[in-house]
Amino acid sequence: MIRTALQWLSPGGARARLSILIFHRVLPRPDDLCPDEPDAARFEQELHWISRWFQVLPLDDAASLLAAGKLPPGAAAITFDDGYADNATVALPALQRARLPATFFIATSFLDGGRMWNDTVIESVRACRAPALDLRAAGLGYFALDSIDSRRQAIGHLLPAIKYLEPAQRDAAVAAVHQACGERLPDDLMMRSHQVLALRRAGMQIGAHTRSHPILARLGETAAVDEIVGSKRDLESLLGEPVTLFAYPNGKPGVDYGAMHARMVHDAGFTAAVSTAPGAASTGSDRFQLPRFSPWDRSRTRYGLRMLANLRAGSGARV
Repeated sequence: MIRTALQWLSPGGARARLSILIFHRVLPRPDDLCPDEPDAARFEQELHWISRWFQVLPLDDAASLLAAGKLPPGAAAITFDDGYADNATVALPALQRARLPATFFIATSFLDGGRMWNDTVIESVRACRAPALDLRAAGLGYFALDSIDSRRQAIGHLLPAIKYLEPAQRDAAVAAVHQACGERLPDDLMMRSHQVLALRRAGMQIGAHTRSHPILARLGETAAVDEIVGSKRDLESLLGEPVTLFAYPNGKPGVDYGAMHARMVHDAGFTAAVSTAPGAASTGSDRFQLPRFSPWDRSRTRYGLRMLANLRAGSGARV
């Protein structure tokens, strides 16, 4: 029933709709501090549902076919953001077993031992041995750390409080969290260069996701261009081939990036770009602001119904 409904809402040709799914991490096992991130078993299950309901295409092919009015019925694409190491060690084998293509958007400055700011916060709270985390001097509050729930609550408060600070302020806030915890943090969360190459050799697509994953709307024009163009050049140097796909960091139109950034992406030579606006793309969608969505439900029925609702919702926001 779900497949039939999805095919009806996602016909081929001129009325086609493209569902683009977005993932970040696929954990080897469940993590109580990050319950929303799928583990290997849950991801395998989701891939099973997706492969039964959709015709999964490489994103560049799907975008080109959509624009030409030639997309097949029930079309979908799978994407990953950021460049986590578990994309190569956990997600890739699952995708290969399911015989599904995916596109991996890489923030290049974190390759080979880097760490994203949000992971510094999460891993600091995870590693902290003190019974409480006092960040009042940094204006971030005071948090008990006496249980998994309290640590999860601390993370849930800190990440949104820090995310939209100006870049220098954000760096200072993250440093304050790390300093207060005082523990050594992992340097293997993100991919190594050889893992990006392995993904490409396996037939997966590689896209750019800026260098340092900034909120582009918080940067000056020159800095934004450097982030966008720089990540493209970094990956092209590594892969030895053109990189034509881009994902906006955070990706909310009008909040995290604006129309000027979409023009920068076009002018940099990319052929398509994805946001995090919900919805499914149609032939009238801006090729440089394609929407993406992934359900968070754990049951087959609810997951399928969420995908149906997303197809009915429209073709995503734009700026």
